[in-house]
Amino acid sequence: MNYCPTCGTKLITKIDGIDGETPYCETCQKFVYPTFNSAISSIILNPAMDHILLIEQYQSKANILVAGYVMKGEEDIITLQREIKEEVDLDITGFYYNDDAYYKKTNTLLHNYIVIASSMDYHLTNEVDEAMWFPLDQAKEMIKPHSLAEHFLLEGLKKIPHLSKEDFNTNFTKRAF
Repeated sequence: MNYCPTCGTKLITKIDGIDGETPYCETCQKFVYPTFNSAISSIILNPAMDHILLIEQYQSKANILVAGYVMKGEEDIITLQREIKEEVDLDITGFYYNDDAYYKKTNTLLHNYIVIASSMDYHLTNEVDEAMWFPLDQAKEMIKPHSLAEHFLLEGLKKIPHLSKEDFNTNFTKRAF
């Protein structure tokens, strides 16, 4: 970050206690800390936990995972439910944290979850071009190669055989702090 996001002044470097050298705006007289986007990504399992739903979006024929940005004030679990409903019109009955990774191209930290769908009856929305259920062993062959979606899927496929439905969190209640 080279310029203040508030006023546009070129930032200087100044010592900020234990953080050390930190970007500083002389006009606003404040330290400027890095910001990034936050998003979710989901490995959607069918109720029997033996198939994964992959989607195609934006006229691309590459299979990817359902994903979406966390909105301001929204928790990732709420985003997870919302994005799955918006993209494939499915409800989920449980979620299990899988992995996270930073995607430099969009300055986004993605949180990936393995989820169980309430049914296999998805409905395409205007956000998705195609969707298809794949057996677990075929999903890794069908996912977009060399992508973050592939990374998340491969990590998830290591865990799924060892998971039972009891391992999935079913508490979707928003936490209040």
